[in-house]
Amino acid sequence: MTVAPAGGFGIYVHWPFCLAKCPYCDFNSHVRHQPVSQELYAKAIVKELARYAEMVPGRTVDSVFFGGGTPSLMEPKTVETIINEIARLWHLPSTAEISMEANPTSVEATRFAGYRAAGVNRLSVGIQALDDKELKILGRQHSVSEAIQAVEIARKTFPRISFDLIYARPNQTLKGWEQELNRAIDLAADHLSMYQLTIENGTMFQRLYAAGKLEMLDPDLAADMYDLTQEVTASRGLPAYEVSNHAPADAQCLHNLIYWRYGDYVGVGPGAHGRLTLEDGSKLATSTEKHPETWLNLIEENGHGAILEEVLNRQEQGDELLLMGMRLHEGIDVPRYEQLSGRNFDPVRLRNLQENGMVEWVGNSRIRATASGFPLLDAVIAELAS
Repeated sequence: MTVAPAGGFGIYVHWPFCLAKCPYCDFNSHVRHQPVSQELYAKAIVKELARYAEMVPGRTVDSVFFGGGTPSLMEPKTVETIINEIARLWHLPSTAEISMEANPTSVEATRFAGYRAAGVNRLSVGIQALDDKELKILGRQHSVSEAIQAVEIARKTFPRISFDLIYARPNQTLKGWEQELNRAIDLAADHLSMYQLTIENGTMFQRLYAAGKLEMLDPDLAADMYDLTQEVTASRGLPAYEVSNHAPADAQCLHNLIYWRYGDYVGVGPGAHGRLTLEDGSKLATSTEKHPETWLNLIEENGHGAILEEVLNRQEQGDELLLMGMRLHEGIDVPRYEQLSGRNFDPVRLRNLQENGMVEWVGNSRIRATASGFPLLDAVIAELAS
């Protein structure tokens, strides 16, 4: 059986539909007022999977991730069909992590048992806030009570759960965030993903901000919230293992680690991206058509929805490894970076970053951002890549 390259091998399945478009979201998500044909989309995803299995055959799948959009709008039968096809095309061991993103509305929570029976063993719940007023501002379709109920059902149903929170919201206070964060940890999630609210192009928040109708939090206060997040999560046993993700070592998200460790992953569904090491050793970047109905038409016409398949050169691979790997607390393996990119770090720039407390060596072969370097990570990466 073919052995996957360093970093592991995962499958990402994108379900692009949502009940409503959140005003802060720039993901590839779409609202449809008539039910979509789940059977039709499942068949199309299966076709794409089969094509990628021909390109990278014989792999052992470390993780499967159903993302979106809102994957918990999928019928359990749809999820089961896709998981069964992955198991048929590749080797899917019983130890594989199979994650699904879910929204905590009561309708979707009733499906949790069906997803577990289909093979999902990790649920990531999009809570975003533990305040009903704030949930309305964020355009969420659930209440705090529904969120808590969904988490309680998920805990009884899945071996591992995670949930998301957004901080640095308009008018949020440091004390309020500390209380909310501790309440979230008290809900006993295994894993927390916490994202600072940012204004993304093309979103409703961007239009409101441009019109002067949305005031963002003071950047210094937002930075204080980031620091507080690190302190509280570490003291509660959920240290940061990546810029925005917190968990003990045995509950880290294996699928996301494949991205950050620059492993291989198949991406299927509208707007999905992939990175595949082919049998000749080349690294292929793939992406599919974003618009769901156009993607379906491409599947019918071509047998796949790919709109880009590009072989990455060594510098591009090195840049991607740096961009992803430096997000991790563990940092990157320098010899692997040098082998992929064909270049060494500039010793003067590296020494300057060390002397300014931005990066540090871990043993003899790894470098990582320090606690001081993480908030300035984009600048640190740009300096290392120069």
